Amino acid sequence: MEFRSHMDTALSEARASASRGEVPVGAVVVAPDGRVVAAAGNRTREMADPTAHAEILALRAACIAAGSERLPGHSLYVTLEPCPMCAAAISFARIARLYYGAADPKSGGVAQGPRIFSHPQCHHVPDIYDGLSAAPAEALLRAFFAKRRP
Repeated sequence: MEFRSHMDTALSEARASASRGEVPVGAVVVAPDGRVVAAAGNRTREMADPTAHAEILALRAACIAAGSERLPGHSLYVTLEPCPMCAAAISFARIARLYYGAADPKSGGVAQGPRIFSHPQCHHVPDIYDGLSAAPAEALLRAFFAKRRP
């Protein structure tokens, strides 16, 4: 199957998050056949739930659609490097491929900080592709925080 990025959909979810006053992060889960099975943006404030990150919400929806807590062969596209919580959930869900845009030096858990996938306790490591559509993802984040931090 030919590679097709779904980062545009993730960026749309991130923009929708920003319009709701949420940190602009979007995530998309793609089935092995290339179908988008779930898409979500951050909703931590709206849901008063610190776990309502875009990745977690997208994984939950994809698992419900699959009828399983595991998503072998699935890909996850996310606009920002996943935090440690989301990286662990990605491992638990057995996501095959993780594509992310902007690096997160402050809160990342993949290439920054605790590097969840490098721990011996991590039982599944997805293939990781970083920097996909990083510039527009970074621009969304910069614009969002510029309005909040004068």
